Amino acid sequence: MDKKDLRQQYKAKRAELSEEQIEKQSLAIANQLLSLPIWDRTYFHIFLPIEHHKEVNTEFILHLLSGKDKEIVVSKSDFETRDMTHFLLTENTKLKKNNYGIPEPVNGLEVPAKTIDVVFVPLLAFDVWGNRVGYGKGFYDKFLANCKPETVKIGLSFFEAVDAVQDVFESDVKLDYCVTPKEIYMF
Repeated sequence: MDKKDLRQQYKAKRAELSEEQIEKQSLAIANQLLSLPIWDRTYFHIFLPIEHHKEVNTEFILHLLSGKDKEIVVSKSDFETRDMTHFLLTENTKLKKNNYGIPEPVNGLEVPAKTIDVVFVPLLAFDVWGNRVGYGKGFYDKFLANCKPETVKIGLSFFEAVDAVQDVFESDVKLDYCVTPKEIYMF
């Protein structure tokens, strides 16, 4: 299936999820992450969910990261340039939702993309080869291309893999893992 069809199909599937299902499945995803070989790393980039899009609730992962004394990084998006600026998330970080409903840091200590060791990547769908389908703006592909080659890229999904995303571009950055409530895919 192509990205456009997958976007449409998986937005509809997410729309059917109840808040209770989102919470339960988000917790299951966080628990699955504990078995990945990533916990010796320091800088973890995490997305803050767009609630009205029913994204994975990353609050459980934030608790995990805090409990393991990891440096947590969140981003602010520039919709004109499609660039993301990354900031250390601390107790003093003020968050504000942008026009698209994305919680973003107002200011803080900037963290270069090359410093980030692990990135939790939002997505709508993914295939068995590690190709992901996002919202189609290219923010994460651009960001991930600026990370160091050994940065671990982990997709988070409520749903299992599709067989193949048909229209993959050379600029699309593949995942290393994708974690669902039931399974860990390794690519």
